[in-house]
Amino acid sequence: MSPAGTTVLKLSGVSKSFPPATRALIAADLEMRAGEVHALLGENGAGKSTLSRIVAGLLAPDAGQMSLQGEPYIPRGRREAQGRGVRMVMQELNLIPTLTIAESIFLDRLPRRLGFIRRTELNARALPLLREVGLGSVDPETPIGALGVGLRQMVEIAAGLSERCDVLILDEPTAALTDEETALLFHSINRLRAAGVAIIYISHRMNEIARIADRVTILRDGAIVATRAAAGLALDEIIRLMVGRELSRAAVRAAQASRTDIALRVAGLRAEPAVRDVSFELHRGEILGFAGLMGSGRTETMRAIFGADAKQAGEIYLGGSSAPESIRSPRDAVRRGIALLTEDRKGQGLLLPWSVRHNITLAAMASVRGTAGWIDAARENADAHRLVETLGIRCSGIDQPVRELSGGNQQKVIIARWLYRDCEILIFDEPTRGIDIGAKFEIYRLLADLAARGKAIIVISSELPELLAICDRIAVLSAGVLVRTFAAREFDPDAIMAAALTHHVKPHGADPAGTGDTNTGATANTPDAGRAA
Repeated sequence: MSPAGTTVLKLSGVSKSFPPATRALIAADLEMRAGEVHALLGENGAGKSTLSRIVAGLLAPDAGQMSLQGEPYIPRGRREAQGRGVRMVMQELNLIPTLTIAESIFLDRLPRRLGFIRRTELNARALPLLREVGLGSVDPETPIGALGVGLRQMVEIAAGLSERCDVLILDEPTAALTDEETALLFHSINRLRAAGVAIIYISHRMNEIARIADRVTILRDGAIVATRAAAGLALDEIIRLMVGRELSRAAVRAAQASRTDIALRVAGLRAEPAVRDVSFELHRGEILGFAGLMGSGRTETMRAIFGADAKQAGEIYLGGSSAPESIRSPRDAVRRGIALLTEDRKGQGLLLPWSVRHNITLAAMASVRGTAGWIDAARENADAHRLVETLGIRCSGIDQPVRELSGGNQQKVIIARWLYRDCEILIFDEPTRGIDIGAKFEIYRLLADLAARGKAIIVISSELPELLAICDRIAVLSAGVLVRTFAAREFDPDAIMAAALTHHVKPHGADPAGTGDTNTGATANTPDAGRAA
């Protein structure tokens, strides 16, 4: 390892273009120092991934020079980069579930004798690497498939450290981690920093940058616009540099006056084990936020309302009706004008190989069906074009595969689908997860526009500042119970957090919900696990 503060990696005028005319990286200059965490920030498409993939040997630059430890650095592939001490842990992990932890760390260097793996030696070699990333108590023979995402991330880092590592690139490392796993990751990063490793850290989560980064480099439209010390760098300044314009949370949306026009009423909803007692009203033209700690039951509540999960008790009413609705499946919910935009937009929301056009019209095929049951292509094209323009979806055309779009634009495609279906009640589960700061504000404004048009909107978010910025009211769940709803004039982060803790912090042996459950921990296997208010 190099002494702390010395230059390990240097890029000068590095550029990269993709056909037909996309300039992904423009004359980038970057210097990495030993023992520092250097954050790369920018909107989706700003050039962060292109720069990191060039450094990791996954892409060849079109122009410019790189040096590593003072020597020319021109990797012709990932393996050659790793041989020079440059490793990258990508957001999409590449581990094989059926292999053990030790096998995954030394996959291409398994100790053998007479063709058989020497497992005692293999496990002994894995243990010090696991200790280095905080997994010293984990059995190296544990199958990868038995680990959560956070522990898999640690195994990837351990594999990276199994050989020489001078530069480590972490691409959105906390995107799917719980708070506990994130703390473990940051502990490992600090140990690597102390050992002199230079770390490139890519993240959309601004709060992490202040916690972990020494310096910040900001990219916009393929060019580096600034490199600053992380200490004292204000969020407003970061946003201005990233998007090239001022974005104020205060300007997103002012809270609206109290409304009486009920769109949805939920009474005594119970869907064990995650949802115990939830009752609330949602009004037309309102944005109602849902906050809560991990395991609070936010996602499960919405799935039960949408008919995706069975409920044991409770009633759902639409409009001012006194007769409850029978919603037993998502099809029932959609027919009644309810849409659920899941937090997993790629796995549950979109058909990634399909075009923007087909993803938009998917939920309302009857609207584009012509004579004899065939699709009216002209009508479908016109409707898709209209929604792309209305929502500002950035794409090369309506026939572009949706997998090629940025996260923010993919989210807009899902919103377009439900607008095309003309749903009156829109439930957004983590609508800005994995989306850059500029795209977040576009989503915020889109939600505000939808509310202004009279749509009734529910937003689940793990970012409390997000809820405070866009919501008229915030409902707080604690261990499956809706404990309080805050009006805008009552918004107070401390009070909201105290409400979220109501049923998570209780006397030893107590069971305030009357369920016979005295476990004070979160429900680890729920979709909400690992997220905070």
